[in-house]
Amino acid sequence: MVAFIKENHHLMSVLLGIGFGILSRLLMLKTDYRQYPTYPHGSIIHVSLGVIAAALGAVAVPALFNKDYTAITFLTLAAQQFRDVRKMERDTLTKIDSMELVGRGSTYIEGIAMVFEGRNYLVIMTALLTTLFAILLNLWFGVAAGLLSLVIVYKLKSGKSISHIAEVTISDIRIDGPDLFVSDIYIMNVGLKSNQAIIAERGLGFILTPINPNAKVTLCNLGQRQAILYDLATILGVYRDDGEPALIPMAKLDMKDGRLAIFILPQERDSTKGRDVILRAPIMESAVRMPTEAPVNKKEAETNG
Repeated sequence: MVAFIKENHHLMSVLLGIGFGILSRLLMLKTDYRQYPTYPHGSIIHVSLGVIAAALGAVAVPALFNKDYTAITFLTLAAQQFRDVRKMERDTLTKIDSMELVGRGSTYIEGIAMVFEGRNYLVIMTALLTTLFAILLNLWFGVAAGLLSLVIVYKLKSGKSISHIAEVTISDIRIDGPDLFVSDIYIMNVGLKSNQAIIAERGLGFILTPINPNAKVTLCNLGQRQAILYDLATILGVYRDDGEPALIPMAKLDMKDGRLAIFILPQERDSTKGRDVILRAPIMESAVRMPTEAPVNKKEAETNG
């Protein structure tokens, strides 16, 4: 067995890289409350792409050792294929979103598509590093590099959530004539008495208070607000049907201080669970803004300091 491994060192290194690459993709594959990717067919598609990405990353190393520089061309073609996967995911989710009572929104969809593309690159990185160390040193160093890559992949698996940028409090819903308020923040006009009764009976309200100026601007993003509403509606359910605009969940800003009010009519009226859902809602990468990092704001801070 030892003699076989020595004679086929490159082959064993490539197989080791492919193995760790597939493991990294399985580590990142999760069908959760969003039910995407769907199980089993959506998962099969993404695992298959992960196997292809792992094979490309692992095979590229011995190809480069043999001065076969066309391997770089294959990696470039793979990148193009994964960009096409991103487009496919975006188009699919956009079509599905039109059938949702509370949609994800374009920002959420683009974030999911971006994640699925990026995870294939992480698979390539894992397979490439594992194979590289296995060939340069020995298989045990390849295993160590693969395990370290899995740790990195796990750290990059998930981003930040609302709990990192805002405090969430449960708030009362108030109806003043036809006007609906969450705490002191105006939400919308509700004219029908029947809708007012439903809102008074089943409505939940939450206030998100940003912890800094960057968080305030991020919560202003419409895509970020829609993502929060989608998570709430998915986990708690939503008490509405198509063609009932007065019962749709909404998120409105207090223009004075940047607080965000959330209003929803859930199927499961549990305010504590709703607060936890909001705290765990993901921050959309495309919604993040950092105005304090602008040179003009840094100069002003230095001057005031």
